[in-house]
Amino acid sequence: MGPSVRGVKKGAAASVGAVSLALVAAGCGGSSSASVAGVDVVQKDALTVCTHLPYKPFQYRDSKGKVVGFDVDMIGLLSKELGVKQATVDVDWNQVTSGAAFTAGKCDLGMGGMTITPERAKAILISKPYFNATQALLVRKDSPYKSLADLKGKKVAVQTDTTGQIYGNKYAKQYGYTTVTYDDFALEVNAVKAGTLDAGINDNGVLYDFAKDNPTTSVATEFNTGEKYGFAAKKNDANATKLMNKLDAAIAKAKQDGDYDKIYKKWFGTVPGNINK
Repeated sequence: MGPSVRGVKKGAAASVGAVSLALVAAGCGGSSSASVAGVDVVQKDALTVCTHLPYKPFQYRDSKGKVVGFDVDMIGLLSKELGVKQATVDVDWNQVTSGAAFTAGKCDLGMGGMTITPERAKAILISKPYFNATQALLVRKDSPYKSLADLKGKKVAVQTDTTGQIYGNKYAKQYGYTTVTYDDFALEVNAVKAGTLDAGINDNGVLYDFAKDNPTTSVATEFNTGEKYGFAAKKNDANATKLMNKLDAAIAKAKQDGDYDKIYKKWFGTVPGNINK
């Protein structure tokens, strides 16, 4: 996110079979841990993944309460290979980016449309890039705002611990607006939809998805930040490195055999490189 960007389109679904389990964070480690396919996992018979919900279409709960999304299907490539279910633990986003969730044994991996940054790389092990993104500006469709330059004296929503917050704060003084921080993506974008805030900055993928489902809003512009997403794991840990290597290999294979494009189109309705079309 770039929770430092996200309904569901029916398409050629990848057969990843990811299953969301309701887990209490304190019950994710300890005696329930096990070894599968040469790697240790914190929860027996499951690949446990920490995230912060919702961040549609990367990860969110569907109408049946199941955690689904693009990131879920990406990690599902690995859980299928390991022959285990995928379990989701909902935590504060900074527990993932700081590595605290892994140190506490809450999960094996972290997901969340996470932009790769040097600061995060100091705290956590990060996968190879799997998704290209950039920041964007959400506004009400009936508003006159087309760029940051139009927002002088206005209030702009950003999300805690995201690259959108960093970007918004960076240019606040230059363009004369004030940022207002929300802990959750849903709170941020709904504040814009309700007119409580004048605009919002977040990753383009989630903002386009929100605008599609909420036609009174629109994405006014994108900012060419050149971001790339990665998955997270425990830093300086041999087992986590082995697990991440397996995930990188599974995604690389999916890109070669076409499964990656099928999953991408399932969630974004287009092929990579045309997310805003």
